[in-house]
Amino acid sequence: MPILDSSVGIVTISNALCGTHSGEKRWAMTNDPINPETAMETLAELFEDMLKDVYYAEKAILKALPKMEKSATAEVLKAAFAKHRTETEGQVQRLEAVFSILGKKPQTKKCPATDGLLQEGEDIMTEAKDPAVRDAGLVAAAQAVEHYEIARYTALSRWAETLGMDDAVELLNETLDQEAATDEALMELSESIDSEASGTEEGDEIADSGDQNDDAAKEAPAKSRRARA
Repeated sequence: MPILDSSVGIVTISNALCGTHSGEKRWAMTNDPINPETAMETLAELFEDMLKDVYYAEKAILKALPKMEKSATAEVLKAAFAKHRTETEGQVQRLEAVFSILGKKPQTKKCPATDGLLQEGEDIMTEAKDPAVRDAGLVAAAQAVEHYEIARYTALSRWAETLGMDDAVELLNETLDQEAATDEALMELSESIDSEASGTEEGDEIADSGDQNDDAAKEAPAKSRRARA
């Protein structure tokens, strides 16, 4: 439970959802005083703060997508990442347009949540040695990013509507629709990609079983001859 103390500010929990605390350590208690220059007192200020978070996220994702495309094995997955890279470029431009509506210069705010999700994708690329398994992991990592973005764009769109920013709502909803469509496309891809990853393991088991059956079949006539002798 937060503890109020006028001498140190408010004890906060940096919960990796961004926009609440800019500390590097997530899920950690802090006694940092609130900075009056960054304190948020209005919905408009909260909207602008999260807009900076999402702008950071989109630029980080744009940088990560080529690596994900290169690491993917399935051509359909490579194509999906390439398509979303193009879409993300447009999403960055729409965010810049929203900043313009606010009369603000586009600015990023470091987001530990985005960095953490993208790091999970990096880990999969380096740790998953089987290509099919790596593809399955990349789909899951990409979906985790999409779900985060969908949550953020949903909030931004809702707040923009409350603030009467109709032009911003239209821009944000266009991106929100794209993110939802990307998540749905990844879900459809995951069916075949997950099956292939699972089939690789099953194939090894079947091959081992087949070798054992072949050995048993070869041994059977020898046993029969020894028995007759």
